[in-house]
Amino acid sequence: MILSAVRRAALSAAILCSLKTLAQTPFQFPTANHELYNVGHELQFFAPTTPDRPWTSGSFGCVRDNGWRMHEGLDIRHLQTDRRGEPTDPVMATADGTVMYISRKPGLSNYGNYIVIRHIVEGLEIYSLYAHLSAVQPDLKIGQSVKAGQVIATMGRTSSDEAIAKERAHVHFELNVLINDDFASWFSKNSSAGQRNDHGEWNGQNLNGLDVREILIEEHDPVKKFSLLNFLRSQTELCKVLVRATNFPYLKRYPQLVLRNPVAEKEGVAGYEIALNYNGVPFALMPRAESEIKGKAKFQLLSVNETEYHANPCRRLVVQHGSHWELTTGGQRALSMLVY
Repeated sequence: MILSAVRRAALSAAILCSLKTLAQTPFQFPTANHELYNVGHELQFFAPTTPDRPWTSGSFGCVRDNGWRMHEGLDIRHLQTDRRGEPTDPVMATADGTVMYISRKPGLSNYGNYIVIRHIVEGLEIYSLYAHLSAVQPDLKIGQSVKAGQVIATMGRTSSDEAIAKERAHVHFELNVLINDDFASWFSKNSSAGQRNDHGEWNGQNLNGLDVREILIEEHDPVKKFSLLNFLRSQTELCKVLVRATNFPYLKRYPQLVLRNPVAEKEGVAGYEIALNYNGVPFALMPRAESEIKGKAKFQLLSVNETEYHANPCRRLVVQHGSHWELTTGGQRALSMLVY
């Protein structure tokens, strides 16, 4: 068939627009379910915790236990099943990357069978996680390079907790920052007897989730040019803390998040002032000189965004006593893990 010049031009423009969109969207959906973009179709995309719960219980944030329990990913509903009603949806890598971890022993984690992949986007190390898998591709290996859209597993409903109902079968999908290379060592020294870590550095506690829903929606915006770095830098601050530590892995992994301070550059760095979002993600780290620091405590709470705290309290990083705010045991534990 011969296309007219007008139709050829229109087709070329459509292809160019498509290529530009792909160039601006570092992350793809991990399954064929894209209903997130269809307003009013949320229950066709998210798998809520029970049929009587809203779709938001399958989304990211303080969405469990009446807002007091964090859910760090998206529960993306299945689209297809076999004759037994088991999900058969392929699970795909969200972006080019390297396989860092594969757990094929579902009884060892609430994630069931899961995979962690490392990506470099705008110079940032971001880790995607795919959980509750029924099966991992048999030839997939740690250290292997994968391409965006490459099938890595099959959706399932595995978990150490309890069997996930067939009708709720989903992939739990996360995008995370990695907190500490020495997590396993920190965990062994800071956990009570009987607590196990079967996954080394790839324990979910060492992966702090970003709002995947917000990322996928923002990068789909045809007007706004999405930048992961800007997204991370512009997180809403829950609190600001001061840590008396000067050499911890997060600084080297995410130097783009370290701010300049002429005073510390001149006098030397004695600690870091760190902005945390409500999930405990450090997104702005300001070096501070000794002359700028009050007190000798290793961890100091400098300020709290009360509006953000009341909107998203589930990580319980800070607590208010009368008019006074302080770090909780959980908040101090999170900082201890960060600077170990």
